Amino acid sequence: MSTDQATVYVIDDEIQIRNAIGSLCEETGHQVRLFASTDEFLKERLSNGPSCLVLDVRFPGTSPTGLELQRRLVESGVSIPIVFISGHSDVRVSVEAMKRGAVEFLPKPFREQEILDAIRHGLERDRRRLEREDRVRDARQRVEALTAREREIMLLMAEGLVAKQIAARLGVSEVTVKVHRARMMRKLELRSPIDVVRLIDRIGHAADMARACLV
Repeated sequence: MSTDQATVYVIDDEIQIRNAIGSLCEETGHQVRLFASTDEFLKERLSNGPSCLVLDVRFPGTSPTGLELQRRLVESGVSIPIVFISGHSDVRVSVEAMKRGAVEFLPKPFREQEILDAIRHGLERDRRRLEREDRVRDARQRVEALTAREREIMLLMAEGLVAKQIAARLGVSEVTVKVHRARMMRKLELRSPIDVVRLIDRIGHAADMARACLV
């Protein structure tokens, strides 16, 4: 996982509020980026490390609203945890934001500890996501290093077939299957068939591997 320092992005058109949140985050050791509008934020290149977005719901002028920005990020595949803040009590908006995956929805004025707890939760969520992505990336790299025959055997093992059945399916000897299976297990650093199943489930592209085996 990236070892970059955690970054908190704050978008609020009220300078006092964004500066106050920024100061709190800096005191807890986080990098902070402050924006007066969602338009400004959309020009930003996001950090590769764990991050969290503190986002106001409403903005004056033509800038996208907080919900519109959340929708754009989701549609673009940008997985940044969002803590919404708002000076207006709007149940419909808060429900919609939470349904789309927001970490928290805090009405203004909020206590310092409330916003810090929400940000901490968001950063922890993002750290877990990055850790999962690292594990998946590592697993995929290991699978890509396998030969076509080793991938075939891996997929058939995941179906629950033993060496004799795999040999019959592929039209090779059982000894050949065992040799390739041993190499495959060693390359993937796995110990049992259930580990193979878990690996394929983790990387989630068994169909792609199956097609590759047929090329």
